[in-house]
Amino acid sequence: METTNKTKITVAATVKAPVEKVWKLWTTPEDIIQWNSPSDDWHTPRAENDLRVGGKFLSRMEAKDGSFGFDFAGMYDEVITNKRIVYTLEDGRKAEIDFKGQGDETEVVTTFDPENENPIEMQRGGWQAITDNFKKYAEAN
Repeated sequence: METTNKTKITVAATVKAPVEKVWKLWTTPEDIIQWNSPSDDWHTPRAENDLRVGGKFLSRMEAKDGSFGFDFAGMYDEVITNKRIVYTLEDGRKAEIDFKGQGDETEVVTTFDPENENPIEMQRGGWQAITDNFKKYAEAN
């Protein structure tokens, strides 16, 4: 379904950790599988990440009861270590993640193009829940 909606969605969290640690936990597959879910009934059993311009990433997201799953995958357009990641998802949508380090805190801001199937608020809520889960994981590790 084609859309003329150009609205972008932004979610953010301030993590009590230096940017180098936040970057590592955000981009390492072994860590991604620990935090990449919007709720306790979802998980990411597999993650791959070739963190370079032209590199591909994939996070397999699944409901723990096996009722639904999908690959969240795409290719990197821009990678600036400890600062910025820009990627294009397989469906052509874009996302930008900025890491704003300030001493022992890092603000993680993600802006993304919404998809056409679910309401904007549902998408914002899901991405914010994943970001909040990352914050919890990063501050505990």
